[in-house]
This record gives sequence, structure tokens and C-alpha cells, in this order.
Amino acid sequence: MTKIGILALQGAFAEHEQVLKALDVETVQIRNQQDWEIHADLDGLILPGGESTVMGKLLHDLDLFEPIKTKINAGLPVFGTCAGLILLAKTIVGDQTKHLASMDINVARNAYGRQLGSFVTNADFKGIGEIPMVFIRGPIIETIGPEVEILAQVNGAIVAAKEKHMLVTSFHPELTGDTRVHTYFLEMISQSKKRKALIQIS
Repeated sequence: MTKIGILALQGAFAEHEQVLKALDVETVQIRNQQDWEIHADLDGLILPGGESTVMGKLLHDLDLFEPIKTKINAGLPVFGTCAGLILLAKTIVGDQTKHLASMDINVARNAYGRQLGSFVTNADFKGIGEIPMVFIRGPIIETIGPEVEILAQVNGAIVAAKEKHMLVTSFHPELTGDTRVHTYFLEMISQSKKRKALIQIS
């Protein structure tokens, strides 16, 4: 069975857990370094929505930052939603703070402003089709590196992207009742496992 860790320091981690359980996936909450070490056999990691500055600080305070960054950079499949997207971004507009900085994207936080902060829309997601999207003061991806693939746009703004084993969305797929984005991530994990198996054989 696939085993996915969910960073459970703050934010909407319980909702991700519910979606994955509905898809018959084993989940573990990562709250501290001990959790991370006990579950060293994770197939993937979810960085949920919440407050990216708080989450970034807690990663350092709990000595999770370096081990998680190392594992992601070594190829652990990761899915970041909203604040999780900001944590993975290489650069943040108007902010010198760097978090995990694993994905070659430049993001603007609270891009939709406080008033327009929360809205629901439907848009195409590459490889899935039209899906519902819930935005809660979501960031947008302003620029992408050469290896980043755009998966979804809303009003011309990039709201979902993929680079190798990393998937990010500005919106909250865990709040819609639609499991297809999580299924997409599970397929990325499956592909990653196949690649690893081929490397071991060769």
C-alpha cells in the first residue's frame, strides 16, 4: 500500500488525510523529527495549505527543514497546496525569505488580494479535465523554470504546475470533494516507484 506523509504542523492537513483515506492510501501525520525518522519509508509527502511563514519557521524550530529538503531534492514525490506551494518555491515576489526552494518557480503570495481572497471556480487541469478549484488567499506562480510544466491557469495566472516529482497547486483540491488531483499525485508516485525499480535492476 502507498504510504504518504502529511506535514501536520498547521493548516488544512486533516482534509488531505480524509481524501487519501477515501482513496485507500495509508497516511501518517508528520509533526516532529521523530515522526519523520520513524516513517523514513514514505512514498510521498504533502505540504498543506496554512500560513507559509509560520510553517517555514516551525520546520526550522522542529529540526525538520534539512531532512525534508534533502529527501525532496533526492526525489521524494511532494505535493504542495497553497502555503505548501510557497514553501517549495525557489523565490517569492517581494520577499527575501527562502523556504525549501526545491522547485524552479517564482510565486506571489496572496495574489488575489484580501477582498477577492476566497472564491470557487472551474478550470481545466492538464491530464484530468475540468475540475472545481477553491482559492483561499491563494498565491500565483508568476514565472517558471525551463523544466516546469504548467498544469492549470485561471484568468491567465498559473495556478498548478509540475516539475519532475514535485506538484503544486494555488488552490485547495482537498476542499472540493473531487479526488482527481490527489489521484494525479498518486500516479506521479507510481511512476517514481517504477523508475526506481528500473534503476535498481540496471
